[in-house]
Amino acid sequence: MKKLLLSLTLLCIGFVQGQNLFSFGFDGATADMVTAGWQLTNQSTPIYTGAPTWSIPSTAPTSTFTSGGQAGGATSFALINYTSTGTSATAGSGTISNWMISPVINVQNGDVVSFYTTYGGTAAQESYADNMQLLMSTHGASSVIPSTGAADVGDFTNNLVEINPTLNPTGYPVGWTQYTYTISGLSAATDCMFAFRYYVTDGGPGGTNSDIIGVDTFSVDRPLASTQTFFANNFSIQPNPVKDIFTVTSKNGTFINNIKVTDINGRIVKEENNSDLNATQVNISDLSSGVYFVKIQSDLGVGTTKIIKE
Repeated sequence: MKKLLLSLTLLCIGFVQGQNLFSFGFDGATADMVTAGWQLTNQSTPIYTGAPTWSIPSTAPTSTFTSGGQAGGATSFALINYTSTGTSATAGSGTISNWMISPVINVQNGDVVSFYTTYGGTAAQESYADNMQLLMSTHGASSVIPSTGAADVGDFTNNLVEINPTLNPTGYPVGWTQYTYTISGLSAATDCMFAFRYYVTDGGPGGTNSDIIGVDTFSVDRPLASTQTFFANNFSIQPNPVKDIFTVTSKNGTFINNIKVTDINGRIVKEENNSDLNATQVNISDLSSGVYFVKIQSDLGVGTTKIIKE
């Protein structure tokens, strides 16, 4: 069977579990993705006029992705295929380097990046090798976006996840499969951008590799254990247990920008906004007795700890 191609035109977690920093389910249309801050660029070599970038399908595919997205419905995912390179959509071959780049996300060590991906067809149809990388730039909004062809990665020099790097014809997952990566090696909380790169050598309509893949449910989360460690290293609360007023103090002069108190269901029951302060008091005398969580937003990152209201 020849390579698969769509017959259509491709046009907050509760604090008990952790904190969701960013999530995107690829709902709506491709234009909605771009409006949300995603950047799309096809740097394949060679590339012809009209070659596709990543897109959200405008109608439900009939011969591929028959189960729809990982979540959200029949068209709720992003996809890319082998027509990324060549001399036309039906001829030629080359190196595919097709990018889908996230908005800026502030992350710190211990944060978990996750997404789902799948080959678009069935196991019986999988005979052309696909490869995808999840890359990261630590330069935030000033990140250099690839622009000079298939070899250019710009500032996206951190390869976090690579799926099927040896280009095994049956090496890409069939069925939505989750991949995760835990951030490490940063010196402090850092503005980053993440990129999905469909990267296949000898791809295209006439190549021996490349077919069609999808991505869904991209998320960046901060586990509670990570936020608790960050809090313990940078802040203190006194007293705890507390009857009426507790004081949050920075251990290292870090400015406290915001304090939220939430109940065990994640609902905000008290909030204090500050600027350029390294200590502040919070009055919870009006709250019922029980267990609450205190979330600190600081210049260095986010910390969470538990308090007991007597």
